[in-house]
Amino acid sequence: MIPSRELYGLTNPIPIEKIVVPIQKNDRNKECNVKALYVILEAVCDRVEMHNNIGEQRNNWNTLLLNSINMITLTASTMAGVAATGDSHLGLKLSSTLLFSAVTGMMVMVNKIQPSQLAEEQRNAVRLFKQLQREIENVIALRLPCEDDVKEAMEKVLALDKAYPLPLLGNKMIEKFPKTFGTAVWWPSRQHLQRKNRDGRRESRKQSNGWSEEMEMEMREIVKVLKTKDTEDYERLGNLVLKINKFLAISGPLLTGIAAVGSFSGSPSLAAAAGALAAVVNSFEHGGQVGMVLEMYRNCGGFFKLLEESIESTLDQSEVEKRENGEMFEMKVALKLGRSLSELRDLARKSSYSCIEGTQNEEFASKLF
Repeated sequence: MIPSRELYGLTNPIPIEKIVVPIQKNDRNKECNVKALYVILEAVCDRVEMHNNIGEQRNNWNTLLLNSINMITLTASTMAGVAATGDSHLGLKLSSTLLFSAVTGMMVMVNKIQPSQLAEEQRNAVRLFKQLQREIENVIALRLPCEDDVKEAMEKVLALDKAYPLPLLGNKMIEKFPKTFGTAVWWPSRQHLQRKNRDGRRESRKQSNGWSEEMEMEMREIVKVLKTKDTEDYERLGNLVLKINKFLAISGPLLTGIAAVGSFSGSPSLAAAAGALAAVVNSFEHGGQVGMVLEMYRNCGGFFKLLEESIESTLDQSEVEKRENGEMFEMKVALKLGRSLSELRDLARKSSYSCIEGTQNEEFASKLF
């Protein structure tokens, strides 16, 4: 016998169309997170296009300004050389003086902004924003994003905006001649990934989520090699290129200034020689794109620093299950360094043995650059 509705106190039946399934708060949050990621993705795509267009523009600046300055300098030097053959060439002396004065101002401006370095900054920004674009697309495609995904994506966008600004003048522009060489930093701080277990003890030393004690030791050795070899070497090269760039940036305008004074004061031979030498210096600095080389070293140094922080922050997570899978993480590190898994493990063993034996490891971690 089927019990009646009255037995349970249900005297008035509820129509099926009146039954409403409540929307869970978590579902609303997930929907908002997806929408937020799409908004950030749209902004990232816009930045990719913007930095790409500006990069092409600044690369054209480098070519046009290099050719213009050299043509003006060589023209003024030719005038000064012709004026040196006689005493009745006042027009040539005056013209060469004006040209040398104008090109001095142009050199000061160009050396201040370093167009080749500006173009390289934009190329790096395009590559990194495209990388961030793919990361966001993968998150949306593979799983439902959480609030932390939205915050992390937003922080990465703002960090990239700060690392590769668009203004040419003012405090926002990257300092082209700092006192010391510093690597580029285009990622947010890793403070939110600080160690939760303050005493440093791990919950488990057994194989878990692809991690093991041996793999942790391997990753620590890789970080040690990155710090002592790759990062240190790029900082040394970066400081060297920075000194060369400073010397060239000062020498060019100084030589054209000497040429202008020499042409005006009646020493056209000195003016011609100084002008020719200034053209050589300018060609070496901007034709050789010394600023671009400096920015490349900054970017490479930042790449190694980011890899170091990524490994350290992963190892600092006390709960192994919350880390990225160990085998996948090891493969990513190997690919970023241009090594196979066996080569990566051999490098870690060599570093460990050299530390025990008290010798210095001469091998670099990266085989890419």
